[in-house]
Amino acid sequence: MNVQGLFITFEGPDGAGKSTQVQKLAHYLQGKEISYIHTREPGGTAISDKIRSLILDPEHSEMVNETEVLLYAASRAQHVREKIIPALEEGKVVLCDRFVDASIAYQGFGLGIGQDKISEINRFATGGLKPSRTYLIDLSPEEGRKRMMERYKAANKTEQFDRIEQKELAYHETVRNGFHQIYETEKDRIYIIDGRQSVEEIFQQIKDDFDSICSKQGLKMER
Repeated sequence: MNVQGLFITFEGPDGAGKSTQVQKLAHYLQGKEISYIHTREPGGTAISDKIRSLILDPEHSEMVNETEVLLYAASRAQHVREKIIPALEEGKVVLCDRFVDASIAYQGFGLGIGQDKISEINRFATGGLKPSRTYLIDLSPEEGRKRMMERYKAANKTEQFDRIEQKELAYHETVRNGFHQIYETEKDRIYIIDGRQSVEEIFQQIKDDFDSICSKQGLKMER
């Protein structure tokens, strides 16, 4: 797989603030006139977004675990080939809100399907593509849910968690433990950050690490 860019992913339990940090790093790259794309999972393309709506719709409570696993993988397969790989081949930085680690944590651990099975399915879906760096923002499920409810209130929106967010806290605690187990096996790739810190404190750590990666790799990015 011929890629020259830099693939950066952001992970963490719901409410940890990863989407905010993706946006902040995107703004940082924009200010430096570095060529990048900002995308998310599930979603990122027209087909993937349609699959996302199926996965997250709260009305689809009858969805079985196997269907959830395969829908996530199908969305990712389209996303990788239509959007991520072309951007990397153009030498761009790809900032992605969630990737395979999320499936391993939420489905492999959270649903009890197993890390090996989820990894195998997603190796096929992605063609073996892996991030250059993953920022894992860690936060307890209780604090994450509290933050999400505060965001809804601040936006004057009626609370409407998606199908995954609605699951009990015990499930989300298992997911969090799953992220920790992934980190323990891939410390060279994953940078874990305490999500209880301020937005700016978290971003400073991400920015410093990102700059260090670029410096070490001598990465030449298009401007």
